[in-house]
Amino acid sequence: MSEPRTTQTSTLTPPNGVPAPGTDPTAPPPVRERVGLLARLGIPHSLRWGFLGVLVFMTGDGIESNFIAPHIAGVLGSGGTDSAAMIIGIYGVAVLVASYFAGVLSDLWGPRRVMTVGAVLWVVFQVAFLAALPTASVGLIALTYFLRGLGFPLFAFSFLCWINHTVARERNATAVGWFYVVFTGGLPTLGSLIAIGTIPALGGGSLGETWSMALSLVFVVVGWVIVRSGVREPTGLGRIAPREQSAARVLASGIEVCVRRPKVLLAVLIRLVNTAPEFGRFVIMPAVIGTELGWGQAKWLTMTVIVYAGNILFNAFFGALGDRIGWIRTVKWFGIAASAVGLLAWWYVPHLVPAGSEWGFWLATAAGTVFGIMLAGFTPMGAIVPAFAGAERRGAAMAMYATAAGGATFLGNAVVGLVLPWGGGSGVVWTFVALYALAFVVLWFLRVPEEAASGHEPEPAAVRR
Repeated sequence: MSEPRTTQTSTLTPPNGVPAPGTDPTAPPPVRERVGLLARLGIPHSLRWGFLGVLVFMTGDGIESNFIAPHIAGVLGSGGTDSAAMIIGIYGVAVLVASYFAGVLSDLWGPRRVMTVGAVLWVVFQVAFLAALPTASVGLIALTYFLRGLGFPLFAFSFLCWINHTVARERNATAVGWFYVVFTGGLPTLGSLIAIGTIPALGGGSLGETWSMALSLVFVVVGWVIVRSGVREPTGLGRIAPREQSAARVLASGIEVCVRRPKVLLAVLIRLVNTAPEFGRFVIMPAVIGTELGWGQAKWLTMTVIVYAGNILFNAFFGALGDRIGWIRTVKWFGIAASAVGLLAWWYVPHLVPAGSEWGFWLATAAGTVFGIMLAGFTPMGAIVPAFAGAERRGAAMAMYATAAGGATFLGNAVVGLVLPWGGGSGVVWTFVALYALAFVVLWFLRVPEEAASGHEPEPAAVRR
């Protein structure tokens, strides 16, 4: 691995055929990136406000994350549980679709514009969703929640693409780690922490949950304002894809790169499995912890905050560790193997301790925190996927990576929907463990190109630092 660069420059011109600085005598010299404390930690100075904006936005998105399924079921009344599962499954489809378009539209329009589109969709259809809930119309609730599901992937994963086009290769996994610090910091961690206080303060029960979801609009708008006013890094302000590529080709580029580079597809499938258990547990665990095992909603939300606080603390660590000991090795042993063990612990420990006991709750929370921490071991996947694609197809690869990151929501909900009716919660957990085992086998046969892993990946002249 090469020595870390003491200075970096930001990408001033997207790879659209414009000559690089140094090859065109009329081109302006590159602007050097400031190397302050955040830059030394792995957060690019030019994108620092974007990380904060994503944290605030995802906090708003995460307020509902651990009560939305029972809330919808309660609104719908008899048979509401099955309808709520269907609505959340449809929401997962929206997240999957929007995640792909976050990548390709970022190449076509620029990440900042796509982030604005995502924020507008979120706000408009959150209002529509809240208005649909009192009607108890399954169709109307499903439609508005589906359309709102397009919002957060366009916002968050477009910023991830912005990071990937800006940060030097040898620090890529570290920067991706910080992205997941703020992403998970909001969804579900700070979101759940806020819900603990706002639900009782705003009337308790279904009323408190409804007003808490209304409050989330404030966080989402503030998050967008922070990004829109604070981030001026020029790479993300306009088209990144080469000018000679048609819009249709850019939009299909993610699929094309998987056909031309099959290892990209395999890496994408591994990323798809990564957080699927997290989103699956959002569906099944509120009832298990809160009702079946007698700890209540507040305890479940507290458990979520602690479990994913562990994840936050270790995302940047595992990103840096991947840059140091190898991306594949980090994902294989920490992300996959250790996460599978933590997932089993988080399911079985709560069932082995006395239901409703105080010490049992904290032991169950500790078991869940093991899963939360080890889940951060997947962080280098954000560097692995584009590494297999090569510099020329980095944007397309990030479109597929974003698709997998968002698709984990769909996969997690789908596993619950397919397995829970006949296998129960244990069957769901073991299905996720089997998926981790499959990912481990696939990853065993993948090797990141040396030049990419070492930070010496050849890049087009237009994007060299």
